[in-house]
Amino acid sequence: MKIFIQAALSILIFQLLLFTSPAYCQQWVAGPQIIDKNTGNDTVIGYVFNDSNKNGLMDQDENGVEGVLVSNGIDWIKTDKTGAYQIEVRDDMDLTIVQPSGWQVPTDERMVPQFFYIHKESGTGYDMRFGGLSPTGPAPRQINFPIIRREATGSSFSCAMIGDSQTYSNEQVGWFRDGVMADVLDSGLGQSDCMIFLGDVVGDDLGLLDRLLRISATAGIPQWLVIGNHDIDFDAKTNSDKADSWRRIVGPSYFAFEQGNVLFVGLDNVVYPCDEEDVALGHDYCGNEENPRYNGRVTATQLKWLEGLIEHTPEDRLIVLNHHIPFVSFVDHSSKTHQTDNLDEIHNLLEGREALSLSGHTHTIENHAPGQIFEGWTEYTGTGPLPFRHIIAGAASGAWFQGDFSIDGVPMALQRMGAPKGFLRLDFNGTDYTEKYIGEGLGKKRGQWISLNTPAFRTWFNEITAWNSENPEDRDPLPPASINDLPDPNILTPADFNETVWIMVNVWAGTSETTVEARLPDGTSLSMERTQSGKGESQKRGAEWADPFATARQLSVARYAFQSRSGNERAQGHELFSGNQFGPAPPQPQGSISNRNMHLWRAQLPNLPMGIHLIEVISTDRHGHKFSDTITIEVVEERPQRYWRDELWEN
Repeated sequence: MKIFIQAALSILIFQLLLFTSPAYCQQWVAGPQIIDKNTGNDTVIGYVFNDSNKNGLMDQDENGVEGVLVSNGIDWIKTDKTGAYQIEVRDDMDLTIVQPSGWQVPTDERMVPQFFYIHKESGTGYDMRFGGLSPTGPAPRQINFPIIRREATGSSFSCAMIGDSQTYSNEQVGWFRDGVMADVLDSGLGQSDCMIFLGDVVGDDLGLLDRLLRISATAGIPQWLVIGNHDIDFDAKTNSDKADSWRRIVGPSYFAFEQGNVLFVGLDNVVYPCDEEDVALGHDYCGNEENPRYNGRVTATQLKWLEGLIEHTPEDRLIVLNHHIPFVSFVDHSSKTHQTDNLDEIHNLLEGREALSLSGHTHTIENHAPGQIFEGWTEYTGTGPLPFRHIIAGAASGAWFQGDFSIDGVPMALQRMGAPKGFLRLDFNGTDYTEKYIGEGLGKKRGQWISLNTPAFRTWFNEITAWNSENPEDRDPLPPASINDLPDPNILTPADFNETVWIMVNVWAGTSETTVEARLPDGTSLSMERTQSGKGESQKRGAEWADPFATARQLSVARYAFQSRSGNERAQGHELFSGNQFGPAPPQPQGSISNRNMHLWRAQLPNLPMGIHLIEVISTDRHGHKFSDTITIEVVEERPQRYWRDELWEN
């Protein structure tokens, strides 16, 4: 009993500390005020009002707010001089307001903004694994939305953009907490800033959402959430049902809010199960009830909603589209699924407007400048060179929490193009913004890897990748080589130079505007070339185009070999994704390798004289920000013996 009481007191003290921390004290917990619920009217009326006393109720001395946008998911209307609105009721709709610039909507206790009323008169209508939506009945007669004046921040603020936290288990929620979320907490962001999850917040298990959001709420930042293909109800029978559990737990699957001079738009471009409309667009795998699949597309209803939103948005706003599946992708440039079908329609709606696209999904960082184009984009998305910037913001889970553990006890999980897991920080000033990718646990001053692509590396890379491409049932269970077989890459001999040595720089958020140079000890400056120009070409793959720094860590993962005599079968090797077991087995490659890259620069290293050489590499981004790192290279006649010299101790 004494132990139980002590435990209960400890929990109570923790809760008191948590909910009286500065982050939680800043909260204004409220939601829409529902009046005369379930009246069955064809229209709903209400007010958007200044909730000056923060009680969530429109009191007699509180005034309405004019000019606030209200939507039923397709139509738009603005509140009048008294703050009043009236809009048509749809059987299945999210009634939402757009948080106006200079104002703030309330949040719930998880810092999730409350700007909506979910209405689905008949509910989902069948059982769902995660509950779906219960029938809401007829719409209320009146719904009032509280907002308050935001503390004066001007037009300058910052946002943490979090792609693919994608936690499949409570273990992985802990890794997110101790990994990327620790960096967000250390970033200095606060209540006047924002945090946006770019989909795949969890990995199929929607029961993890609440815990994850309560953890991320400790940052004290309003957190807006975009739905991803791993956040849906996989037992949904139609696309109109696939977000029902999400809507109940989080909120609308598409929405908008203003902050400063920016309109943020959250789009749902995950169609599940994809249907005959997708088949007509060339997706033959769709429309199969026995094997339902998803596709990247924005529905006609949403497009009409977006068109109306843009028409109501002043010309001086930057429009930031947030969505899970990229509009276009380098790493998946030839995919019909992992890009967005009707991108040309979206670009047409935004013609002449300042805009930015932000997404996740691919577990890569891709910063595509205006004018960029890769093979496959026109064929699969209907677009040509990009009219504005498109950024894939990386993944907080990296390569799905694969790889060996870091010093912080979190899997390194280097992403598909070799960058670390992390988050994208955007600093806004009016309609201008600067983007910076923060690698997990690596601080704000690091933004690139440097490595040498040597003949020995290419041999090692090709041996392991050839084994990896064989049928697992037929190949030797032991890979042909491990990290122990890769010679010290920074020791070079004349023979290495005869077969070509490249110095490689992976600039994580690098773009076509980035410049990279290597400064040799004799004062010579090597101008480095981006390996992918982005002028319509296909991907360059293989050892010559790989990132040696990342692949050295991706191609020989020791974590496969973990074993235990505890009797716990799930403690053997490691478990990822939806309970998939990896090992126990010899160290081997993880499932994603940096064998192609759009943010990799290289230059052939000239023959260097014998001795030790320091080479400084400086990359400069489009904002003039620089990253500088130095690599130390030894040039010798013969490579020295690698291991302990036993012969010196014989006899």
